[in-house]
Amino acid sequence: MRCLLSLLVIGVVGVSIATAGADETAPSLIANGRVDEAIASLHGQISASPNDAQAHNLLCRAYFSLGEWDRGISDCERAVALAPNNSQFHLWLGRIYGEKADTASFMTAAGLARRVRSEFEIAVRLSPNNVDARSDLAEFYIEAPAIVGGGQGKAEAQANSLVTIDPACAHFVKARIAEKKGNFAAAEREYHEAIAVGHGSASAWLNLGLFYKHRAQFDQMEQALQHVRTSRLDRSDALVDAAEILIHAQRNLPEAKQLLQAYLASSSLVEQAPAFKVHFLLGNTHEKLGHKQDAVSEYKLSLSLAKEFRPAQQALQRVSR
Repeated sequence: MRCLLSLLVIGVVGVSIATAGADETAPSLIANGRVDEAIASLHGQISASPNDAQAHNLLCRAYFSLGEWDRGISDCERAVALAPNNSQFHLWLGRIYGEKADTASFMTAAGLARRVRSEFEIAVRLSPNNVDARSDLAEFYIEAPAIVGGGQGKAEAQANSLVTIDPACAHFVKARIAEKKGNFAAAEREYHEAIAVGHGSASAWLNLGLFYKHRAQFDQMEQALQHVRTSRLDRSDALVDAAEILIHAQRNLPEAKQLLQAYLASSSLVEQAPAFKVHFLLGNTHEKLGHKQDAVSEYKLSLSLAKEFRPAQQALQRVSR
């Protein structure tokens, strides 16, 4: 959850395959969205050093970005086995178990959900100040049924722990709990509190916008999202998430395009919003605007960075008919 409900779990301007002067290490390749190169590099590292826990974790994250849960799980498990005291490795294993659970049968999903809870709880125990781990664990507690370890009281305990670590995130978790309870007025207050204590951060405005989208309050959604590009940009992927909200709601698509292009033109590309997915979203935006050739170009750019990214493959086939 990362105290920001990133939508990318699934541009003419920006990063190309040959980025001059770029750091060619695997983490940089993943952050820049050059996932095919990252996977090839990491397979080479692992072949030379099979017990490189960091390489296994990064390979898992590369497959995670592609939505290839089955291919990534074994590497996340291997990273945890090699470095059992690494909080981040447990966090990523919990995340990929969670994504796999969303596509599994009921019985399989229940077993995976218990693993998700266990991995997130271990991540928090190993690093109590790990905000991402606490917020992901809180989201699990909010959404999961009691039979697999969920519970709003547990989520409230995580929110209380976050108060001294990251006050804005604490308000965010409290907002999510209020939403789950159906207390939307309280949730809205908490989102505004997160904006206040976060000094008007882009991610806090984004979360308020997503809340309004869930409530089908689309004018308020747009007003909140207008702050994302002009506010303190605490997370550059907030630009991409704001664009995706607009795309899904089919509201202000020109603004969505500008947000995506601003992100690609920046020097702050991050793993949570890899370039290949951003190009895919730009293609989707052009497609909705009726710009077929621009859409084709963006889908091809996406696949030039991640040839196995199935959403871009399917979209290209659709617009090329």
